[in-house]
Amino acid sequence: MRANVLFVEDEEALRMTVGDRLRNEGYAVECAADGDAGFEKATQIPFDLIILDVMLPHKSGFDVCRDIRQAGLITPILMLTARGQTSDKVSGLKIGADDYVTKPFNMLELMARVEALLRRAPSRPVAQTGTFDFGSIHVDLVGTEATHDGEVLNLSAREFQLLRYFIEHRGATLSREELLKQVWGYSADMYTRTVDVHVASLRQKLEEDPKQPKFILTVQGLGYKFKP
Repeated sequence: MRANVLFVEDEEALRMTVGDRLRNEGYAVECAADGDAGFEKATQIPFDLIILDVMLPHKSGFDVCRDIRQAGLITPILMLTARGQTSDKVSGLKIGADDYVTKPFNMLELMARVEALLRRAPSRPVAQTGTFDFGSIHVDLVGTEATHDGEVLNLSAREFQLLRYFIEHRGATLSREELLKQVWGYSADMYTRTVDVHVASLRQKLEEDPKQPKFILTVQGLGYKFKP
């Protein structure tokens, strides 16, 4: 499955150059040209990685990073900036950035940093082989592909990992903390919207009526349960 990357950069030429390189490397890429648009996309669409420029119109990258973390999202964030001062790098890391690259940067280095951050929450090994079917959904656990009535569903890498974990633990009530730890590789000491955002996205793609889901159910006060 392709990882979904959000690239927030106001310089159009760089946005196109880096965006094209990421796509050539096999990533699905969404772009935003200012801080407000970047924050809106980051909190409404599930991403596996956010590449965030510091100097942005409307809202700085530092503010976007801080607001993303305050919203409860733990998506890895790679900061890009023309600044090279240690104090700026420390500031970015303190407000929640995971890594920092200074412009001008080497494209190979940037791709290596991207790969390293995406490996921080490694995929869980498949606990069962073969396929799994529910409703009109067919899931190929080995081929990491899901289809609806024969048409391939556009699931991000993290969405597929979440779906696979639900399948492996079908019928069990799973807390947000467990899902964060087992699917993302994080431990959370506080409430986070990360799981909720990804569950909502899965429901949009898997359920006939996402507002009244039949498969991925909310267990009030506890978490979620997958009932195929």
